[in-house]
Amino acid sequence: MDDERPQDTRSRLTASRRRVLAAAAFAPVLTGVPAGARALSARPQNRALVKPVMTKLADWADVGKALGRPGDIKRFMYHTGLPREDLTVFSRGIRINPALVLGSHVSFVRYADHSTLLMGDAVVTECELQHFGDVLQEHGIMQTAIHKHLLAHEPDVWWVHLHAHGHDPVTVARGLRAAFDCTGTPPAEPVTSSPPVDLDTAAIDAAMGVKGTTDGEIYKCTYVRRETVADGPVILPPGLGTTTSVNFQPLGGGRAALSGDLVMIAQEVQPVLVALRHGGVELVEMHHHNLTDEPRLFFVHYWAVGDAVSLAKAIRRAVDTTNVVPMPGGAA
Repeated sequence: MDDERPQDTRSRLTASRRRVLAAAAFAPVLTGVPAGARALSARPQNRALVKPVMTKLADWADVGKALGRPGDIKRFMYHTGLPREDLTVFSRGIRINPALVLGSHVSFVRYADHSTLLMGDAVVTECELQHFGDVLQEHGIMQTAIHKHLLAHEPDVWWVHLHAHGHDPVTVARGLRAAFDCTGTPPAEPVTSSPPVDLDTAAIDAAMGVKGTTDGEIYKCTYVRRETVADGPVILPPGLGTTTSVNFQPLGGGRAALSGDLVMIAQEVQPVLVALRHGGVELVEMHHHNLTDEPRLFFVHYWAVGDAVSLAKAIRRAVDTTNVVPMPGGAA
């Protein structure tokens, strides 16, 4: 119309600009990245979920070579641990054992449709964080969470959850190596037998209702969800990014530093938070690990210092508000 007002024209242009920006936001962002490294789309409508398949260590030889670090088989997963043994981290005056909370790790899972899923959790310093993320993006590896596992601590450390789903795991492994090579993450050391943990582990097991396992000087109790958990089109095997973990670092005299996270669906979040605080446990962070999981899962990281068995009882009360069972065969 000839008498169209200027503000009407501006409104129409603004709406048009918003539509363009919205379209750009949903456009592919991995242009130039090898197709095998790209994350596949969310679950197709009206299609059955794809199940994981068992593999052998030999099936992952090329992935291990590309990653440059040895891995092992944990049920459905090809798993590689990358503990930050190079870091000396203190929280609340306590020197943190790397096995308590500083263990980067990545896992690959093969599926019946011949696709491969990568999921992992990387420990990086604040100085390393941005460049680490840039290199991941260059190689088509998604960041699905960036958060903290500890409260006040030095140096500043961040945890980054990793995700990729495609048909070329070697390309993904090369991207991971490029990203980790930008950090101080040391080469993996040979696995040695764990010494006895300086805690009453029998009493902890009784309080937790699960048989724990040792990782160096750390004692760990692990639970998994009872439900089938999917991420996009695939089923996540138990232990892949959907666990409740309770980790005890001995401090002497039966005392321990406690760190870990509880996995929850939405209606369990408030009962868990209340139970943790009633047990004297400090809340650190609440967030997601995945972007397209069903059921939608939340994770709360926590911290506590005190008598190990008393803390186990407090954590158990929070665990009991969630729909989990002990991890088959022990910790992930």
